[in-house]
Amino acid sequence: MTSSTLVPVFAALGDETRWTILVALGDGDASASALAARLPVSRQAIAKHLALLQEVGLVESMRVGRELRYRVLGARLSETAQRLDRIGDEWDRRLTAIKAIAEELSQDAGEGQLPT
Repeated sequence: MTSSTLVPVFAALGDETRWTILVALGDGDASASALAARLPVSRQAIAKHLALLQEVGLVESMRVGRELRYRVLGARLSETAQRLDRIGDEWDRRLTAIKAIAEELSQDAGEGQLPT
């Protein structure tokens, strides 16, 4: 997963209604009508949010009889979380290096040496 593929995922997750839909789908599969009954938005609005979530690969739909049901795609969320972990690890390494440099400079200044 590249940074450019993360942008639409984060854009989708950045909307409170879509986030709430994902949380609700975490409890199990649901139709747009069932989700609309739980949220203060119309069924049409839920359908549009679900279409966007499906477009970025966070949910999938399946036909069960006459009903279209949606479920969370855990793999895509896991991929996103793993990517964030790698970014966090890289920042941790960078900050550790900066801390070591700062401590070295602080020790040098305490010994009367000028930093190089």
